[in-house]
Amino acid sequence: MSLVIQKGTSLRADAMQRLKKNRAAVVGLYCLAIIVLACVILPFTPWLADPNAQDLIDKNLTPSARHWFGTDHLGRDIFSRVFFGGRISIAVAVLTTFVAVTIGVTYGAISGYAGQKVDAGMMRLVDVLYGLPFLVVVILLGKVLEEMTMKWSNKIVDLLTTDGATADQINEIRTAVEPLVTMVPLFLAIGALSWLTISRIVRAQVQSVKKLEFVEAARSLGLSHWTILFRHILPNCIGPIIVYTTLTIPGVMLFEAVLSFLGLGLKPPNSSWGVLIKEGSDMMLTNSWLLFFPSLFFSLTLLSLNFLGDGLRDALDPKSSKD
Repeated sequence: MSLVIQKGTSLRADAMQRLKKNRAAVVGLYCLAIIVLACVILPFTPWLADPNAQDLIDKNLTPSARHWFGTDHLGRDIFSRVFFGGRISIAVAVLTTFVAVTIGVTYGAISGYAGQKVDAGMMRLVDVLYGLPFLVVVILLGKVLEEMTMKWSNKIVDLLTTDGATADQINEIRTAVEPLVTMVPLFLAIGALSWLTISRIVRAQVQSVKKLEFVEAARSLGLSHWTILFRHILPNCIGPIIVYTTLTIPGVMLFEAVLSFLGLGLKPPNSSWGVLIKEGSDMMLTNSWLLFFPSLFFSLTLLSLNFLGDGLRDALDPKSSKD
């Protein structure tokens, strides 16, 4: 009788297998990848129209072979504006979430590992920040830093512009640079105030993990606290962090859309999905395509991220799996 030795699988491989079984999460992942690649690649292709170029002769055109998503009241191509705007909305979401997760994970990990008085003091600061009016703080920071970001934008355009550049080339560089640079205050404001929830999540995870045997073994080997925390404890908390990150991105995108809808986000003539939805809502009764197409891409992105986050939660935490 021969023994059959089964090859073991890692936790990562098991998580991937569970994720692949979740059809909604897989469809969301593919849909999200297509939208992101389109928003990143298409704005750099030469055949895509200038999103800010006005042509009053072709204004308010319905979708056609020439203008796939139609044109607005100034004759601007909506197809081009949707993908240029998607690049801004996705950049805001990703960079802001990165700032929030970096601050929150570091703060929560230190609080949970230190314990006692340090933990109590750090969590009271979180409680105080929770009481601040989030929207008001974001608006104030945006106004305070608005002039500074405009100077940065002009300097970056000057650095990227060659001596013999034409006016069209300068406008093309400005179209690519200015929207991202002017949104820096929004990145900083939202990111600096969005880390509170993730810090509490990481703190709770660290407090439970630091009591396990492998942490005691690391201490017995004489490893420093920083090494134990960031090389041994935090990697075992990566599951909740990844899940929270995928669920934070749509929340940030929605918040940016709300600010743009209120006229507090991106400045015209530049566009984001929030700006396009705001413009489309003003003319939805006469030019419904102005609202339909940006809303479609925005909704698909949010749904994809939510499905993916739900799938990752089940895949990385077998106890909550529905299998």
